[in-house]
Amino acid sequence: MGATPLYIGSEIYRGSTYGPGHPLAIARVSTCTDLCRALGWLPDAVYREAPLASLEELARFHDPDYLAALKRAEMWQAVSEADRARFRIGADGNPVYREVFRRPATSAGGVLLAARLTRDGGIVHCPGGGNHHARPARAAGFCYINDPVLGLLAWRDAGIAPIVYLDIDAHHGDGVEEAFFNDETVFTISVHEAGRWPFTGAAAERAGGAARNLPVPAGFNDSEFRFLCEKAILPLIRDLGPRAIMLQCGADGLEEDPLARLSLSNNAHWWLIDQLRDLAPRLIVLGGGGYNPYSVGRLWAGVWATLNRFALPERLPTAAEAVLRGLTYHRAAGRNPPAHWFTTLRDAPREGPIRPEIRTLAARTLEPDRPACYA
Repeated sequence: MGATPLYIGSEIYRGSTYGPGHPLAIARVSTCTDLCRALGWLPDAVYREAPLASLEELARFHDPDYLAALKRAEMWQAVSEADRARFRIGADGNPVYREVFRRPATSAGGVLLAARLTRDGGIVHCPGGGNHHARPARAAGFCYINDPVLGLLAWRDAGIAPIVYLDIDAHHGDGVEEAFFNDETVFTISVHEAGRWPFTGAAAERAGGAARNLPVPAGFNDSEFRFLCEKAILPLIRDLGPRAIMLQCGADGLEEDPLARLSLSNNAHWWLIDQLRDLAPRLIVLGGGGYNPYSVGRLWAGVWATLNRFALPERLPTAAEAVLRGLTYHRAAGRNPPAHWFTTLRDAPREGPIRPEIRTLAARTLEPDRPACYA
């Protein structure tokens, strides 16, 4: 993949919030974009503005009645009891907010654009994508439109196969796995915290042979992450020989994240991207979860650096530091942030012992599918 990587962003994320007190009342994509620009990594030649996906494009996966309900919710800034009950808009942590249709439709438009831009090969970073929980007619897990599914379908519709979807969010990529159940063209792999919402993704779950799930214990560290990748995930991907890889690069597996109990540093994510970059002619890297604006912005900016093989500065220049100092974070950790949240992109590595359950999980991942009676 010799072409220069491309970056897809949008100004719709700037100032957009799910509302006070919600985990997504933070700046994420705009922080990543601003850091990349402040570091001189994002010239206009490689930046693309995400378009708003059309209703026709969204209906490739989503129920038209559901899409109409999202549009009504945005227009009225309210939701009827019938729509709430049927579509879970305004329920279960999926609030009605100012851009409740336009923002997820823009995320989807960005991922669809990424799929088009990589039709003949290439690399795209689209941090606004990665909303992996949404169902065809239901909001779930802060996700309203399942942009990874739409992007994967666009690749598949273009005759690109096989495809690997790799999800390293702290939460199981349930919506994507369901969408491609028993689909021989799209293979999903999810690394996520065991016992965490949505309480799916057990190691035995294989989606009819189209998935592998790696539920990991709390405290999952960089050493264990590399072990799972080297002993299970990367060999599996090489064996599949994909023509395209989509990575959902959620930041909620980082130790600083408030909604999970994993202990990764951002070095783990960047190391994996370095391994994936040459395994297929096409690579799209999405965002996903992440609820600490400092850790999310720094991680996703480092993703862009890794894709371009840019060297990370030991200390951020003044303009980049100002981006981070301008953030607000109302959780306890935001009252007295450590200095490195402002001055560096790279976390200290979080190495540790490789526990027996991680070794067992790696071995189990490479086992062939067994008849259902033995699962």
